[in-house]
Amino acid sequence: MAARHETAAPPVKEGGAAPVRPTGEATAQEQRHRARLSRRWQRDVRWSPYAFVSPFFLLFIAFGLFPLLYTGWASLHQVEVTAPTDMDWVGLRNYTRILDDEFFWNAAENTLTIGIISTVPQLLMALGIAHILNYKLRASTFYRVAMLAPYATSIAAASLVFVLLFGRDYGMINWVLNSVGFDNVDWQNDKWPSQIAVSTIVIWRWTGYNALIYLAAMQAIPQDLYESAALDGASRWRQFLHVTLPALRPTILFTCVVSTIGASQLFGEPLLFDATRGASGGSEHQFQTLGLYLYEQGWVNQHLGRASAIAWTMFLILIVIGLVNYVISRRLRASS
Repeated sequence: MAARHETAAPPVKEGGAAPVRPTGEATAQEQRHRARLSRRWQRDVRWSPYAFVSPFFLLFIAFGLFPLLYTGWASLHQVEVTAPTDMDWVGLRNYTRILDDEFFWNAAENTLTIGIISTVPQLLMALGIAHILNYKLRASTFYRVAMLAPYATSIAAASLVFVLLFGRDYGMINWVLNSVGFDNVDWQNDKWPSQIAVSTIVIWRWTGYNALIYLAAMQAIPQDLYESAALDGASRWRQFLHVTLPALRPTILFTCVVSTIGASQLFGEPLLFDATRGASGGSEHQFQTLGLYLYEQGWVNQHLGRASAIAWTMFLILIVIGLVNYVISRRLRASS
């Protein structure tokens, strides 16, 4: 029988690479290493999204959920700012006291009227400005940036300028009124003029912001709809009424809800409009909002429990607004 001769592998030269091992001959150690990498990859894919969003939830728990629960607990106690750990259980007495307080209802009425006076013109003007900016204009980027300038301006600086404009003796608004034959208006001490002045600050600050929201929604409307309407003989005005407005209904509802929530929390503008009166909202509380009333009870009168009850009352009002928004949006989706 002939001897079997096996071909010997060529020797590895000094400094050269080792021969490549065939694919099917992976060692058990390499298989375990691949299994560990696979398990790591699976854990990474599963848990990484939670790690990325966890900072938001941690901050929300620390600065959102905990204060909300603490104020709810404090609203059931008699507690002062000077001794926040000394709590005496009073149940719902703080709620009944604020509901029997005429200043609370005055603040709620002022919040409602200022909210209407500021929100309705603001959104109408924002809709008109967005419609104009939706056309191809020269320097359109400049106009869009200019729309955000009031929003980026400090509330303190804006309120100071408007206080000078609405001055009783030397304000520019009264100077214009005098030039057309009207008497001076006491914008800070009369009820309706003061509320109109505060609403003007809100309108100036938020109109451009809402205009850009409407503009973004308008640019998402397909141009085919406008071309079809133009072929049918619809004018620009009819295109706006029958194409633009129906397409903007969800956006308009969103801005109405957000503006309503902002109006219910109005604080900086009325506080700085008459800084000498502070949180009282004028000499006769004529433009004191719920935000100012809360601040007055908590940090001026130092009744932390009562202020917490006001905060939770405002929170419940916002929940009602959110539910109304949900019902209206569902009906709009069902009708479309």
